[in-house]
Amino acid sequence: MRIIGGEARGRRLKAPRGAGTRPTADRVRETIFNVLGQRFDGERVLDLFAGSGALALEALSRGAGRAVLVEKDRAAAAICAENAAALGYEGRVEVLRSDVAAAVARLAGPFDLVFLDPPYAEGPAAALQLLEEHGLVAPGGIAVAEHDRRREPPEAVGALRRIDLRRFGDTAVSFYERSPQEPA
Repeated sequence: MRIIGGEARGRRLKAPRGAGTRPTADRVRETIFNVLGQRFDGERVLDLFAGSGALALEALSRGAGRAVLVEKDRAAAAICAENAAALGYEGRVEVLRSDVAAAVARLAGPFDLVFLDPPYAEGPAAALQLLEEHGLVAPGGIAVAEHDRRREPPEAVGALRRIDLRRFGDTAVSFYERSPQEPA
C-alpha cells in the first residue's frame, strides 16, 4: 500500500495485520481521488474506521490541511500514528482511539471531507446518520462511504445527498454531498 498522489506520492504505508481491517485498494483510492478532483486546499478531513489512515493521509499529501483519524482497534490506531509520522504529518494529524459513535459525539466540526469505511456487515448508514446528527459535514462538503456493493446505503441521509456511486467487484463507494446552502 502506498500514497498514490501529491507530495508523498509513492511513499509506502503500513497496514494493520489480521482480518480486523480491510485496507482500501490502491485502485479504489485512485478512483476516489479522481472523483473528488482537485479540491484539496487546506481542508479539514475526518477519517472514520481509519484502519491504516491511508485515505486521510492521501488527502493530506494532496493538499488538505488537517486530519482526524478515528480507529477503535489499538494496533490499527498505532499504525495510523506511525504512518502519519513516517510521512512527516504528525503535526497535522490527530488519531483518536475510540469507537466511532463516541468520537463523533465529541468532535468539533464541521469537516470538508469525511471518509468512512465501516465493517461491510454494518454498512455506512448508521455512521452517515451520526455525521448528520452532529453536523460534521460542512456545507459543500463530501462524505465518501465504502461499502459492500450488495448493501447499498440510502440515497440521502438528512441534508447529505448521494451524488455518485462507483463499483469495484464486491466493493462500492458512495459519494455524498451536503448542499452548499444547507447549514451543518
